[in-house]
Amino acid sequence: MQTLVLPASQPEAIKRALDLLRRGELVAFPTDTVYGLAADVHNPQAIERLFLAKERAASKAIAVLVGSAQALAQVALHMPETAKRLAAAFWPGPLTVVVERHPDLPQNLSPLPTIGVRMPDHPIALALLNAAGPLAVTSANISNAANTASAQAVLEQLGGRIGLILDGGQTPGGTPSTVVDCTQPELKILRIGPISAEDIARVIN
Repeated sequence: MQTLVLPASQPEAIKRALDLLRRGELVAFPTDTVYGLAADVHNPQAIERLFLAKERAASKAIAVLVGSAQALAQVALHMPETAKRLAAAFWPGPLTVVVERHPDLPQNLSPLPTIGVRMPDHPIALALLNAAGPLAVTSANISNAANTASAQAVLEQLGGRIGLILDGGQTPGGTPSTVVDCTQPELKILRIGPISAEDIARVIN
């Protein structure tokens, strides 16, 4: 497979990405943390390609990115009040909330009855997500390899494995999002990222 690299500023870039996603192909794009690798969230074959391209263990769940709070109804069965408050405070931004997954989502997206959901704070990511709807997204790198902060870095790791890279320049890179499990009465921080435990406590308490 030939991997196409398109400047995200080109007028046809988002349309080209949508066409590929609808055909079950994979698309990499910049986010507010690192480059992400996306598949159609409702296409189990595309999600399987995501696992294969990354060499990712099937036991690991794939997160979902959304472009608006309204899109949550498509992927989350229920949004607890705590999740709503955290999303209102930190979205768009580097916070992933774990909630009950919608039963219509493909089984191979996650082995658990839950799903991680985030709204990234990046104009290219939001443009793609608002055009495509929610997407299954993981970091655009081979599992256990370095995260990618540029289109060239994505190409070096995933060239020939994915259909398109939207080149939006350098991303901040560094720390992945903070992950908070909102499915239980008491919140549980599964991974600390740019948003600290103190930040979360200030919103919830």
